Amino acid sequence: MNKDDALWKSILEHVFDDFLRFFFKEADTLFDMQREFQYLDKELEQLFPADTSNTPRFVDKLVKVYTKEGKDKWILVHVEVQGYDDKHFAKRMFTYFYRILDKYDKPVTAVAIFTDGNKRFIPSAYCYEFLGTKNTFEFNTYKIIEQDEQQLSEDENPFATIVLTVLLALKKQKGNDENLFRLKYALAKSLLQKQIPRKKIDKLLIFLQFYVHFANPDYNIKFDEAIEVLTNNAKTMGIREFVLDRAEKVGFEKGRVQERQELKHAFVANLLAVGQFTNAQIADLAYTTQEYVEEVKKSLQ
Repeated sequence: MNKDDALWKSILEHVFDDFLRFFFKEADTLFDMQREFQYLDKELEQLFPADTSNTPRFVDKLVKVYTKEGKDKWILVHVEVQGYDDKHFAKRMFTYFYRILDKYDKPVTAVAIFTDGNKRFIPSAYCYEFLGTKNTFEFNTYKIIEQDEQQLSEDENPFATIVLTVLLALKKQKGNDENLFRLKYALAKSLLQKQIPRKKIDKLLIFLQFYVHFANPDYNIKFDEAIEVLTNNAKTMGIREFVLDRAEKVGFEKGRVQERQELKHAFVANLLAVGQFTNAQIADLAYTTQEYVEEVKKSLQ
């Protein structure tokens, strides 16, 4: 799993009620939002084991959602976040569907979110036909690059901010770090002005911080400090929050330049302790080198 995959998996769990409201207009009528969602990631992995090759993977979530039809009535929501062109994607969605349906025998809805920059890539159905046998499987699709930014910016649903973040990441190739900083800061400021619970705002800021990358690492520090000022130095986001979120460790206060090195060392050590990231992924998260990660690993032995 790369960094963006980890961010998507995490944010979907923190705003899944908003996800349902964003994609299904009658969500509050259909689903019991008061009951806890159950994330069946391990069960999904068993149904569709990870590819051992170097082929890129996409984010997949399988969520058990209770409905308002009755106490024990529930359905399954299958979510895919796809970030690259894959000619076999529709067939893979169909494979997921029939395996999920076969195992649980419950209603299933599937949503594919495309985060890539190719406007022509938007598969929405898989068709099979052979010697008189025919089957067509259709699923919900959402192409982020085709969305209207103004409409999203006016949407109070927290999931709209996630879409805007991805749009910003897609745009970053067209501008320099200073322009990207302004856009990223404006998005964060707009988010803080919305009527969204503070806990969700923290998670959305984490997503914004790590999903949209600056070419110059100094801008990451600049952005983190700007957000601290914007939030009156409240504990909100950045490396400390990401460590807490993923490893449930104690956070570290950010100090002067010399102390930043201690913070980075602690951050890398915590990610190593999680055991879910490769050296390359940790280096990317900490804005450092794989050699430095290896040095920290050796110091812990």
